[in-house]
Amino acid sequence: MKRIRLTIAYDGTAYCGWQMQDGAATVEGAVKEALEQLLGEPVEVAGASRTDAGVHAMGNVAVFDTETKIPPEKIALAVNRYLPEDIRVQKSEEVAPDFHPRYCDSTKTYEYTITNTPIPIPTLRRYSHHVYGVLKVDAMQEAAGIFTGTHDFSAFCAAGSQVKSKVRTIYDVRVEEIPLPLEMQGSQIRIRVSGSGFLYNMVRILVGTLLEVGRGRRTAASVEEALQSGERSQAGPTAPACGLMLVGIEYGENDGTDKEQGKV
Repeated sequence: MKRIRLTIAYDGTAYCGWQMQDGAATVEGAVKEALEQLLGEPVEVAGASRTDAGVHAMGNVAVFDTETKIPPEKIALAVNRYLPEDIRVQKSEEVAPDFHPRYCDSTKTYEYTITNTPIPIPTLRRYSHHVYGVLKVDAMQEAAGIFTGTHDFSAFCAAGSQVKSKVRTIYDVRVEEIPLPLEMQGSQIRIRVSGSGFLYNMVRILVGTLLEVGRGRRTAASVEEALQSGERSQAGPTAPACGLMLVGIEYGENDGTDKEQGKV
């Protein structure tokens, strides 16, 4: 039996998130079905990040166990023949039998894209959140630094989360403005967040709060107060899913590829 790790990119528009749900189209379900068609055996897929409905990914990670004789590095190309066009496995490799993508130390990086133009741009609508009006990007940049470090992010977690601890460590939050061509009369604002892990809707609530700062509806001080309060009502709204992309997941030295030692 071999454990295979997949790096997966997908357009999340047509899916009810990553995690399998009865009667719903999910990314995990599509990957599982494709693997079973390829391998001719039952497969259980475990993903690193359970992205929400409509959220995209360039580098989500998943593992499965198999008896196949197909070389691990060839599985990516082979399974893509069975996947819909909006899901593609970018890489496949064998890892240690006890490697689990959710329980090993890692750095997850998300990027949220905001299109700030007078009129929405149809070709960008799947992958960004359109916002009217001038945004104070410098104020957003100042407020973003408040989130770095280890904090209780209860105020930035959607209701219904059942995790025991809402303490998370954020390594970096960056807000960058990128001008669009002149005829589009605006820019894109990208908010990149890296951390050891995230709560349910955490990045989207963080973005919604920073957008309120950009619109002049709250100050950096009020963001600090919201974080300290632990109350969801004190933070901003949840930004739409379409603008969010899981850029990638980086594992440390014990990334599971040292199979002889079984180190993870």
